[in-house]
Amino acid sequence: MTVDRERVLRTAAALLTRKATSTMDEVAKAAGIGRATLHRHFAGRDALIKALEEFGLSELDAALDAAALDEGQAADAVRRLVAEVEPVAGLFAFLITENQLFEAGQNPGWDRVDARLGALFRRGQESGEFRIDLSPAWLTDALYGLVSAAAWSVQDGRSAAKDFQHMIVELLLGGARRSVEK
Repeated sequence: MTVDRERVLRTAAALLTRKATSTMDEVAKAAGIGRATLHRHFAGRDALIKALEEFGLSELDAALDAAALDEGQAADAVRRLVAEVEPVAGLFAFLITENQLFEAGQNPGWDRVDARLGALFRRGQESGEFRIDLSPAWLTDALYGLVSAAAWSVQDGRSAAKDFQHMIVELLLGGARRSVEK
């Protein structure tokens, strides 16, 4: 039987975003494969988490590309980005809280994502859209936090899924927008 690695990763991501402490047995069962088959593809939980990181970073890169961050006003690019990130928000929330990923040094993919987001916020500052007293790095971290919080809130039923984008965009841009002095 051929195992679709991407399907296994998507299944593992869905399970781990709901229950971060899931065992390899639970991941195998959710993926509809045996534990031995799962272990042939991922030697253990550490290998699975590392594969999920690579998969998640790939998904984030695709979302950043689809959002066309360099086009139009920076605030509009933030809106597009949040819409593009929504399908992988749960995985993203899981990854940024998975300590083992950061214990042995950060994957360069995170630096790449940080740089792209920082450039978006810097562009918004340079165009006068965003406040200059909040660093692009802080705005990037704030976006990460809001995406994660919204994913968890929707997952736990505290917020409606249809409100995901609105909650993030309104709070982030409401705080980041440069006020026009009269």
